[in-house]
Amino acid sequence: MQISLLVLLILGLSMWTSCNMVQSGPFGPDFGIMEDYPDAPTGGVVEELHGQSIADPYRWLEDSDSPETRAWIEEQNHLTFGVLETLPGRAAIGARLEKLWNYEKHGLPVKRGDNYFFARNDGLQNQSPYYVTSDLSQPARLLLDPNTLSSDGTTSIGQQAASRDGRIFAYAVSQGGSDWRTVRFRDVASGRDLEDKLEWVKFSGIAWSHDNAGIYYSRYDAPAEGDDKLQQVNRNQRVYYHQIGQPQSQDRLVYERPDNPEWGFGCNVTEDGSYLINHVWQGTHRENNLFYQDLSQPDAPFVELLAGFRASYDYIGNDGTRFWLQTDDDAARGRVVAIDAANPQAGLQELIPESEDTLEEVHAVGGHFIASYLKDAQTVVRIFDTSGKLLRELQLPGIGSANGFSGRQDSPETFYSFTSFTHPTTIYRYDVASDESVLLHTPKVDFDPADYEVNQVFYRSKDDTRVPMFLIHKKGLKKDGNRPVMLYGYGGFNISLTPSFGVSSLLWLELGGVYAVANLRGGGEYGEAWHDGGMKDQKQNVFDDFIAGAEWLMFNNYTRPSKIAIAGGSNGGLLVGACMTQRPELFGACIPSVGVFDMLRFHKFTIGWAWVSDYGSPDDAQDFKTLLEYSPLHNVKEGTCYPPTLIFTGDHDDRVVPAHSFKYAATLQAAQGCRNPVLIRIDTRAGHGAGKSTSMLIEEIADRFAFLVKSLDMELPAQFQSASK
Repeated sequence: MQISLLVLLILGLSMWTSCNMVQSGPFGPDFGIMEDYPDAPTGGVVEELHGQSIADPYRWLEDSDSPETRAWIEEQNHLTFGVLETLPGRAAIGARLEKLWNYEKHGLPVKRGDNYFFARNDGLQNQSPYYVTSDLSQPARLLLDPNTLSSDGTTSIGQQAASRDGRIFAYAVSQGGSDWRTVRFRDVASGRDLEDKLEWVKFSGIAWSHDNAGIYYSRYDAPAEGDDKLQQVNRNQRVYYHQIGQPQSQDRLVYERPDNPEWGFGCNVTEDGSYLINHVWQGTHRENNLFYQDLSQPDAPFVELLAGFRASYDYIGNDGTRFWLQTDDDAARGRVVAIDAANPQAGLQELIPESEDTLEEVHAVGGHFIASYLKDAQTVVRIFDTSGKLLRELQLPGIGSANGFSGRQDSPETFYSFTSFTHPTTIYRYDVASDESVLLHTPKVDFDPADYEVNQVFYRSKDDTRVPMFLIHKKGLKKDGNRPVMLYGYGGFNISLTPSFGVSSLLWLELGGVYAVANLRGGGEYGEAWHDGGMKDQKQNVFDDFIAGAEWLMFNNYTRPSKIAIAGGSNGGLLVGACMTQRPELFGACIPSVGVFDMLRFHKFTIGWAWVSDYGSPDDAQDFKTLLEYSPLHNVKEGTCYPPTLIFTGDHDDRVVPAHSFKYAATLQAAQGCRNPVLIRIDTRAGHGAGKSTSMLIEEIADRFAFLVKSLDMELPAQFQSASK
């Protein structure tokens, strides 16, 4: 029986009171530095929004390239790194992290023509090179090494796809973590790049034509002269066809919708080469339209097969004019249907009905459907024939997450990975016809999984909703209410948090910590209803779920407020920011990364307008009221004692622009009512996170954990103490 939130609050007041003691100066004596925060002048910007006056004193920090902002960034980094570099155990933590990280990592093979393509990292390479082979049992040949594309390891590869005959490898290059991509083409036989180069590509796939002569892709117009390409709003995406050997200026416009500038497009070509499928998206709405073009007819128009953004429709494969789709149409947890493009009036024919588990992904391989489900945030894989008859369940190595299963409809061969919190990502080949899994690669990491245990618990949120949470820690953990805990969450955009291996979480366990992952509403763990329960005017449920998870850990004698840290990135950064402003006395440290903190202006930069589907629009009076109630930036209260806080961002982040973090840091620093530090760590060659170099990641994680060790007053284990001397 769950104890009420009110009783929890009363029980905890005596041990939380000390968090509210106001002390002078920005830093406590434990951090060893008494120094003022960098000067951040307050401007006089005040806007009238829906009848309310909203001050924005740090609006000037939105101009990330102004001399004033660059000076502020430099001074903040000088302060932050000056603190972090002197923290006890920082060097030992970094050294151990590097040792743990140094193991060979394999990506999933993809077969095109006679060739298999895959990524492989020998351990500490900043970016993973790509290899090619015609025989997976033999050594592979290096095809592309992104580490040679920049001196600092910050040039990364995003999307990549080989032509259907396996002769040309298309790959998208990102500089400094930006979402902007430049697509290049490499001749597989010679290993040399072709002259072709496609620019201003963003949020696009790479779809090869059936004859291997070119690709379909999506791009935006080049920014106007003087515009900031890292902040400008992205609208009016268009689909183009690029023929190999031709300049981009001659690319053929395939599809555009100037009447709907917020529509985006993702294309793929059916395996038989007959149709171009156009997945039409609008922002981050799960609902989409599905159009197609008959490629056998020159300049055939697109047919709007499923329009109106009624539900999600994801193309799986086809049998002639019969398209197989994964959808949540009349099935909140997903089902598989067929629709005949030659007779769409007949509607959707159900093949695999909705189940109690959430349907995550379906692939058509070897005359079968391979369907991945989530059962309480853990993967279950079921094999069906194409009529929808359940044949069997794939036996996985344990409780965890399985990914992959792509392949051709006429080939029984596919590949998948399996991972869990204490099981490094392992690669398997699976034969659909024989139901045989063959181990291809298993990593060798410097740890013993037998030393740790993973449990899943369920707790009650404020409104009595049942919420799952994973707990990972060393075996024999003493529950004395004094364990340092890192509670991680996301809670948005239908994204599910499933078991995954990471050396950073492993290091946290070695430091004596408990790692907790809460599966909050707003995610996709239990289908669309779970997502809906944490979006727009229901967003407070996400924060309540997270707070209730922290309270459960305390009530069940794992930890106490001064020993619990909360962490999250992007929408998870918003989560941390909202929870720390709503319940600052509840946490011992806060780590918000690349977060969305200004909920009244998020829609004015890059792709931020697309998040209106989850957050609501600040331009709508009712949504504005909801957003203002929890917006982290607007709920910082002067004189409040906020927990020790380390904010992470990158000055090249063009997904969540760094102004969110800049303004939030400046506001917190000015308002802090005690000596707990508020620091911001700004990477000057990084974006939202994708494509970060290994060396950058190791440095960042070491800083994070050294900060937490100090903030949570953790006693370093002996091996870290001796390594620090």
